[in-house]
Amino acid sequence: MQLGIKSILAIVAGIVGVVAGAYMLGVKQSSKPQESPAAQSPVNGQKTVAGPLQSGAALPPGHPPMTQGSRQAGQGQQGQQGQQGQQGQQGQTGKAGQERADPNAKFTHFNVGNSNVKSLFIDGKFVWVGTSSGVIRYDTSTDEYRLFNTSNGLLSNGVFYVGKLDGRIVAGTYGGGMSLYDQTNDKWENFNISNGLADAFVYDALKAANGDVWVATWSGANRIRGGDLNDRSKWDTFTVENTKGGLPNDWVYGLDQGKDGEIWLATEGGLARFKDGKWQSWNHAKGLGAPIEKVKNDPQFSNDPSKVSSHHARQKEEMGLKDINVAYNPNYIISMQVDRDGVVWCGTWGGGLARFDGKTWRNYTMADGLPGNHIFMLHQDPSGQLWIGTNNGLVRFDGGKFKVMTTDDGLFSNAVFSMATAQDGTRWVGSFGGVARLAALK
Repeated sequence: MQLGIKSILAIVAGIVGVVAGAYMLGVKQSSKPQESPAAQSPVNGQKTVAGPLQSGAALPPGHPPMTQGSRQAGQGQQGQQGQQGQQGQQGQTGKAGQERADPNAKFTHFNVGNSNVKSLFIDGKFVWVGTSSGVIRYDTSTDEYRLFNTSNGLLSNGVFYVGKLDGRIVAGTYGGGMSLYDQTNDKWENFNISNGLADAFVYDALKAANGDVWVATWSGANRIRGGDLNDRSKWDTFTVENTKGGLPNDWVYGLDQGKDGEIWLATEGGLARFKDGKWQSWNHAKGLGAPIEKVKNDPQFSNDPSKVSSHHARQKEEMGLKDINVAYNPNYIISMQVDRDGVVWCGTWGGGLARFDGKTWRNYTMADGLPGNHIFMLHQDPSGQLWIGTNNGLVRFDGGKFKVMTTDDGLFSNAVFSMATAQDGTRWVGSFGGVARLAALK
């Protein structure tokens, strides 16, 4: 895809909507979703106290009744799109042992309406919620929230990523570039293609130990040497072409740093490593993702990007998967986590969970106890525990067994896209339509 076409798509996407349903990663859609209740309520970013669940509000299918502890960021109905985070998965939930929550715990749900909660970041008392309708800052001490969107600083309401760079909150957006928020001055600073950004679609950002800043985009990866974002000469762009295939695909979805300072990059064409100025990559042919024979008889997730996007269709064809007509592309890494031991965990599109120790791959699927083979989220909490967000539940992996949590245990939806753990061990889990706050493990 040429840059000019992508720029046009960025503008169109900013006008007509953002990705909908169970992540549909990378598909630049043209259908306009309903505005989320959160987007309608806090006009121009004013502070609003979250109230109890409003009458008539709809919950995802199979969701347990919401208690008085439930919270909603705004008002309104969730509508038919609330089903999209659940659709496409057939069969029973939780083949492995269920991870039952504390029956005395009080679960709190935060409804964000017709939006995917694609990213969660905890900064002190604030929980930052990245949605397809803007960024919500929730104050856990006062129960107040504030919405940031195109009306008060962002260039796009679709937010893929929320984190922090040099004291400022950073938001990676869908077609609006990368935005950094100075809380002291209540001001956003936006970085786009004119600043050196490879693409206006930003999926991740990372501050490396050596001070470099890396940005994952859909036209390659940026490295800003020394983290000097305002010096255009410090911006480098890495693509398939200029790395001679060392970066296996220009659509980069995730970044992380290894134990020895190497940078790992998750792409639609496989895993890449940048170390000491050299590139190396791995794909399905080298061990990434389970083979189709192992997963073809599992309940299938229905959203296959190759059926609605020429880009994804071309990727499947180039990888020898054109005759596979289900939502399966093991090269497509949609989530990644480098753990404390330097092991790289990759979540694939239908190929299950992949573990790479630098030499050997090990793939896990529903046959091993996962509730689904689409791995949307990977998160290692402060205790070192690995959490896995799938299309059919949240999983806690102890290295031997997968323990599954679903809506029966307090989740807002079984399609889990994001997670963050607070200092007190409280777990925040994002899905389509809302966030569930779960008590700390005992």
